[in-house]
Amino acid sequence: MTAQTTPGGLLPQTPEIPTDQLLVEVYAQAAPAVQSGMLSKLVGKVYQSAAPDERSVLVRQLMQPLGILSLLAVANGVFAKLRLQGGLSGWSTRLDEVQVDDVVELASFVQQVSGQAMHSLAQWLSASPVLLSSAAAVMLVKLLLDRATPGQEAEPQL
Repeated sequence: MTAQTTPGGLLPQTPEIPTDQLLVEVYAQAAPAVQSGMLSKLVGKVYQSAAPDERSVLVRQLMQPLGILSLLAVANGVFAKLRLQGGLSGWSTRLDEVQVDDVVELASFVQQVSGQAMHSLAQWLSASPVLLSSAAAVMLVKLLLDRATPGQEAEPQL
């Protein structure tokens, strides 16, 4: 088998490896803390690309297992403020205060507290055709569902 070269003859062409396959391989080989960071950043990307109503549901999913004291410790208390001021309604107008980095920090914290919350997030995302049009959402769902063993809660990885 001979290596193919580019039209200029400089470098051999190699078959492209799909980005999603690379991400899965890097994730599988990464240390647990790095895996957690990757998942958190993917949650941030999903939040960034979501519509306001979907952002609201995503944040609710992540906040669900946390009490007020925990929420105070995350992202300078922005999520505690949401819970105290808005209850469960009217969040879409208040989400303007929430930055992508805040959601990344919340996702990181939630992974330490509840693997089930992250698994529930994956299930919710997989039921949303609009969100699954995002590559980040597809990868997040894949990674979260792959790390959960059938019949068991997804364990936090730190």
